[in-house]
Amino acid sequence: MKIPTALKHKPVIVSENYENVDGRYAYNSDAKGLSLGLAQWNDRGKVDISAKVWRYTGEKWSRQSEELPLHRVLDLAILVCRTQLHFREAYRYEKLYDPEHPVIDRVGLQGDAMTVEVCTDNEKINEDIKLFNQALSDDGEIIGERLRTLSSILKEMGY
Repeated sequence: MKIPTALKHKPVIVSENYENVDGRYAYNSDAKGLSLGLAQWNDRGKVDISAKVWRYTGEKWSRQSEELPLHRVLDLAILVCRTQLHFREAYRYEKLYDPEHPVIDRVGLQGDAMTVEVCTDNEKINEDIKLFNQALSDDGEIIGERLRTLSSILKEMGY
């Protein structure tokens, strides 16, 4: 299925077969494609690049399609990686985290730091973190494959 090009987001680089590789939803996903292109929120004279997940309901392109600035895509990748790192050692804690110190890390970005922490405001955090850990474990092969691929590309780029 071809990603639309007549909408506000203007695709430049696309993956139009994303539904075939969408993790556990592969071959049964409403996320039909990914694109990098000119952001829909661009103002005259100002151009931003965005990433977009294109979702299709079976009848029309969904309003639930997501568009993110590239730095947010990378920030999410950083969050995923830091979370993975935490859960490798989380078994050491009775509750999979230290309730006295819920901050996992502060990742330095642009002169400040992105705080990565367990959401202790969630009143069911002790149950939800166990479910999260299990789901992370269940998807370990899918996530690991993508992290290895990302690592390889980053090394090729010189990072």
